[in-house]
Amino acid sequence: MSLIYIIGGLYIIVINYNQIPTIFFMIIESAFTGTAASGGFAGATIWMAIRFGVSRGVFSNEAGLGSSPIAHAAARTNSPIKQGSVSMLEPLIDTIIVCSITAFVILLSQSWLSGVNGAALTSDAYEQGLPLFGKYIVIFGLVLFAFSTIIGWSYYGEKCAEFIFGNRIIIPYRIFWIIIIPVGAVTELNLVWLIADIMNALMALPNLIALVLLSPIVFKETRAYLKNE
Repeated sequence: MSLIYIIGGLYIIVINYNQIPTIFFMIIESAFTGTAASGGFAGATIWMAIRFGVSRGVFSNEAGLGSSPIAHAAARTNSPIKQGSVSMLEPLIDTIIVCSITAFVILLSQSWLSGVNGAALTSDAYEQGLPLFGKYIVIFGLVLFAFSTIIGWSYYGEKCAEFIFGNRIIIPYRIFWIIIIPVGAVTELNLVWLIADIMNALMALPNLIALVLLSPIVFKETRAYLKNE
């Protein structure tokens, strides 16, 4: 799903390799000096940079939310430690690789100075780096990313609803999910981000508490697994 997007982004970065040191310097300088970036982040401070960075990072890889374990719990494996290790690939691929490539492509273009945000910003950046093809790479990636996200979160919500209300809730939940999809698609983007951030925080708080309480068991099982390897 990510292959074409990653290849396209890497190609843009490679052909502009001479600008990479400048981009690194820009990122580091802006992060630690509080320099207000242009475009959609005009007037941003270090605090806002951290706030948006954390929220978007969590949104991209779900680390700490307790949502992805719902899918991993359904995996057929004899070792929860092995499955947990597999789940650690999510932040690597989603945030470190895909998001970093996206950031570099945007900064290599002049689109980040235009005031455009969201998918339109990424599409413009790819189009500048790969004329005629770039925007279609982003469109193709968005379709696949969006579809897989809809399917994944539908499964998470269904399993949670089934746990609370029993099997009778599955059909009503699926009908409600189908109805709400077009509503979310036409809702103002900033409102969607705000709702997502609030809901993610409400999920993360109890999950992080549980992780702290269960950490002794996790450490014990991990040491036992590594000892036997």
